[in-house]
Amino acid sequence: MHYDYRIWDPEKECMDREELRQLQLERLQATLNRVYKNVSFYRRRFKSIGFVPEEDLTDIEDLKKLPFTTSEDISDSYPYEMFAVPLREIVRIHSSSGTMTNPRVVGYTRQDLKIWSRLVARILTAAGVTADDVIQVTFGYGLLTGGLGIHYGAELIGASVLPTSTGRTERQIHIMRDFRTTILVSTPSYALVIADRMEALGVDPKALSLRHVVCGGEPWTEEMRREIEDRLFVTATDNYGVSEVMGPGVAGECLEKAGMHVQEDHFIVEVVDPATGETLPPGSTGELVITTLTKEAFPVVRYRTGDLCSIIETPCACGRTTVRISRIGGRSDDVVVIKGINIVPKRIGEVLERIKGTSPPYQLVALREGHEDHLEIRIGITEEFFFDKMRDQKTLVDEMRQKVANFIGITPRIRLVELNSLRRDLHGNVILFVDERTTS
Repeated sequence: MHYDYRIWDPEKECMDREELRQLQLERLQATLNRVYKNVSFYRRRFKSIGFVPEEDLTDIEDLKKLPFTTSEDISDSYPYEMFAVPLREIVRIHSSSGTMTNPRVVGYTRQDLKIWSRLVARILTAAGVTADDVIQVTFGYGLLTGGLGIHYGAELIGASVLPTSTGRTERQIHIMRDFRTTILVSTPSYALVIADRMEALGVDPKALSLRHVVCGGEPWTEEMRREIEDRLFVTATDNYGVSEVMGPGVAGECLEKAGMHVQEDHFIVEVVDPATGETLPPGSTGELVITTLTKEAFPVVRYRTGDLCSIIETPCACGRTTVRISRIGGRSDDVVVIKGINIVPKRIGEVLERIKGTSPPYQLVALREGHEDHLEIRIGITEEFFFDKMRDQKTLVDEMRQKVANFIGITPRIRLVELNSLRRDLHGNVILFVDERTTS
């Protein structure tokens, strides 16, 4: 199929590879000097290995000498210790879930926000968005980066933005119909939930103006893409972002749908062996590691995303010269993604422990009903967590549900179960997460 490819910033997105590498080196030098001077965390890290940016960085490959930055490092810096500028220069603050007491907080300067909008404009343009479109954003608006990140990039393109945010599916469909939405931005699973609800309501997708779905926020498959495209009569593309790095706009598919183009003039990507940390060659699946090149407020060096993918170096028919990353195939850690929310199972134990001073035996279970994912927390009944009075049990379950919902942003189901019914590993330990979506 022939596409009329539109490129938002041809000068940078189609840059000669040698010129791009030189630009990356210059920006990497500036970034490392910035964090060495302004961020005590990185200054300590660099000094511990005897690395002085001005002297020891002469080639991009020298980046591999530096240690990784982890999500725990960012949580431990709560709230502002890893900011590279004074708080008075911060004009936006976002955060994502971290430990019970320390979420991961990131900041943006005015320049950061301008760059963010431009990068989102790039990935939306690659996905087929134009100034003539009406774009409906069903990502959450708030401290997470998804909603506002897409919003400002779409406005920069000149598209009309409908900030409908999450949930209320029937209302989303009515808005889609009445406002003549042409672009839907959603998690892939929610796009299928919308398709299910349209079918139930008797709404014909072919009668809508919808032509593209821009997906992100969770892993998905080619089978899901085909189902979205077949049922909604659209073209569905993937995009990738990490709140700790920037948010949406890090990478995105063009209409070739052959991997997500990385904005390499702003990010250096590596894929490493999750166990050893050794860099893997293009085509090998491993953990994605990202270094920012232009972030002022919150630069990160060799940030381990936990996402599994591979790097694709073969040229793309769209004309962009940047490398691509494959579809995210899962996690290298114990993070669970449900409804676009990253959940660390052991953090749920911290929430439950705060209720009665001890953590009950628990197991997180991901369920899928139709195309909608749900989180169920099964609590093993013990003497500390069992009451003869049903009213007391209900009060405890309601408190658990509310506390967890406040922490992760989605409301779980809570089930009290027999202790021996919780699945265990070969050593008899309760498995903290069970994914039943693949068998439902």
